[in-house]
Amino acid sequence: MQINDELIKKISQIVTEELLAIGEKNQGGSSAPSMLGRDRINEKKSDYSSYPKAQKGTNPKEIVIGVGAAFQREIKRTICNIPLDDVIKNVKAGIEEEGMVARVVKILDTSDVCFMALEAAKISGSGFGVGIQSKGTTVIHQRDLYPLSNLELFPQAPLMTLETYRQIGKNAAKYVKGEQVVPIPCTNDPMSRPKYQVKAALMHIAETEQLDPKLGIIEWEGK
Repeated sequence: MQINDELIKKISQIVTEELLAIGEKNQGGSSAPSMLGRDRINEKKSDYSSYPKAQKGTNPKEIVIGVGAAFQREIKRTICNIPLDDVIKNVKAGIEEEGMVARVVKILDTSDVCFMALEAAKISGSGFGVGIQSKGTTVIHQRDLYPLSNLELFPQAPLMTLETYRQIGKNAAKYVKGEQVVPIPCTNDPMSRPKYQVKAALMHIAETEQLDPKLGIIEWEGK
């Protein structure tokens, strides 16, 4: 079967119609989520005004992990249902296994994973950072690179595993140490795009809703 934009569009339309139909059924008092009559996916927006703003690090061994605005709050699992708590634990473990230090911040001024990773790299003591969207898409970046000229990109979030995230942490640390880095193989499944497109779009909207550019970047350890 050939996968093209027209097929993806049709599948997305069918899924969206099914979601709306479920929402109509649930208007009679069910607690199941529905977008009918709503402007936002999450009606409330998290308040991070009490969190300290992230500062530029000075430790040359530090790698900053920049997570999405909805990470561990409005969204608690990746698009393929991996707990975000475990994602962070494994990225940090990979970094620490290579003798580096991890710091986690929350990026509140962009939901683009390449820009998230670059912002993390810019405030990292080592100049290297990792960006993780709440749906699981991840990027390893370096401070002096252009946003789209990253070191490694992992776009197929539905195919990510905890071992992949651990290896991402290890590779980020190896870049800091100047060691030879073997890029992590990216599994490719042409059916993942049509299968997850609607869910990915909804998760991205939910993430973008939580942005607060005035706060920018805050210190974050999932608390």
